[in-house]
Amino acid sequence: MALTGRTALLAAIGALPVGIFAPSWTGMLAVNAPLSLAILCDYALAAPVRTLQFTRSGDTSVRLGDSAEVHLTVTNPSRRSLRAQLRDAWPPSSWLPGSEQAASRHSLTIPAGERRRLTTVLRPTRRGDRHAERITVRSYGPLGLAARQGNHRVPWTVRVLPPFTSRKHLPSRLARLRELDGRTSVLVRGQGTEFDSLREYVPGDDTRSIDWRATARQTTVAVRTWRPERDRHILIVLDTGRTSAGRVGNVPRLDASMDAALLLTALATRAGDRVDLLAFDRRVRARVQGRSAKDVLPALVNALAPLEPELVETDARGLSSAALTDAPRRSLIVLLTNLEAAPIEEGLLPVLPQLTQRHTVLVAAVSDPHTEGMTKARGSAEAVYEAAAGTQSQAQRRRTSEQLQRHGVPVVDATPDTLAPALADAYLALKAAGRL
Repeated sequence: MALTGRTALLAAIGALPVGIFAPSWTGMLAVNAPLSLAILCDYALAAPVRTLQFTRSGDTSVRLGDSAEVHLTVTNPSRRSLRAQLRDAWPPSSWLPGSEQAASRHSLTIPAGERRRLTTVLRPTRRGDRHAERITVRSYGPLGLAARQGNHRVPWTVRVLPPFTSRKHLPSRLARLRELDGRTSVLVRGQGTEFDSLREYVPGDDTRSIDWRATARQTTVAVRTWRPERDRHILIVLDTGRTSAGRVGNVPRLDASMDAALLLTALATRAGDRVDLLAFDRRVRARVQGRSAKDVLPALVNALAPLEPELVETDARGLSSAALTDAPRRSLIVLLTNLEAAPIEEGLLPVLPQLTQRHTVLVAAVSDPHTEGMTKARGSAEAVYEAAAGTQSQAQRRRTSEQLQRHGVPVVDATPDTLAPALADAYLALKAAGRL
């Protein structure tokens, strides 16, 4: 039996011994039998908590930053009316800081044999699965002097998906893709392009594209137009090792890489290419294969949602082996990793020839804009040391990038806000150059 605020007040002024459980029921009854009897009757008339029935419904997924509604239907099968306070508990990251108490607590009155539906609004602050915890119900008697309390567990899971903030860059990249596809008069050449049609020569066209046979049959100079090949295979490889756990600003490196992977997937599927995903550190953490253009983006979002960095060193040989298994034919392998010198020089570079022998490899990494700010620090000895450290860090990243480029691997090194569009631009450049 739980004491209410009213009972505590009566105890404080001497009408009831402090602590209803002590010294004894006999002593309590002797002090104030009518009030004690009222409390016991109030407790007896409170609707039972154990017999309450619960069902859930509502959202099962939500993008990070949006709100989800989870409905809880409470049925009162007893013969007494339920007057209660209910707490629907979820993990702390299910709400914005400070809003948990208002969002999770509900007051309800349910007549005997009826039901009511409550709505808990979640606004998660982290990706991943959020599981419902205990439901705590405090059922009050008609006088509000005493209450019954109990807990129930009603399972429900809401999956918090990546926010895909870079989708705002998709329309501009699709416009460039339409240019490459020949829907506007732009010439594209390269060994990975397909002949599309003939058109009249205009100043500025590459003379190597002139079709002399067609020109001989007509009065104007004809040039060939080309369009990028479709149905190419792209394998996006996410490095989920320890370097992906670092935060750049307020964003973990892994989350910035995910956002870039989603924009690239959306763009490549519109281009008619097939996209697969592999997340790896010392073992495969996530894999998406063989999905249609319509299904691949939802599948990627769902696979990435619960993915978290692992505080282990990535096994570069294992990653290379897994990538070659998932890409048996010539493909574009996009490796989203970090440009730290040691992991690249000791891990990736020794196995890179196995990948570049058959595939086109593109490396993308998240850079820290704070480092550039450090290089401009002046005015004190501490600031000069800070500038030297920033300059050294940038020089090290440039050397690592140049090592990869000497192996024929393009490198995209950009801040979290610009990585996704920069990677999309690099994909379009490869497409235009016929390297896919």
